Amino acid sequence: MLAESEIVKRLGVLPAWRREGREIRREVTARDFPTAIRIVDAVAVRAEELDHHPDIDIRWRTVTFALTTHSAGGLTESDFGLAADIDRIVENIESHA
Repeated sequence: MLAESEIVKRLGVLPAWRREGREIRREVTARDFPTAIRIVDAVAVRAEELDHHPDIDIRWRTVTFALTTHSAGGLTESDFGLAADIDRIVENIESHA
């Protein structure tokens, strides 16, 4: 589990993410429902590659991602690595939609 100072530092370079207790969360509003599903599908593939799976909530074109490392009881490097990957995926899909 990361120290509080490290969590604050890492959130500083991931401005779309916010901390809620032992999780970090990001909400994405896609241009339409199919784009939202493409984002979720691409994140699912990356998460499977990393064996680190976010909680995902889909409400029409709004997708919320929540990351934590349950086995560590809080936030780890894996959470922030996947958060950065999610940011890249969202940017890539939105710019090509």
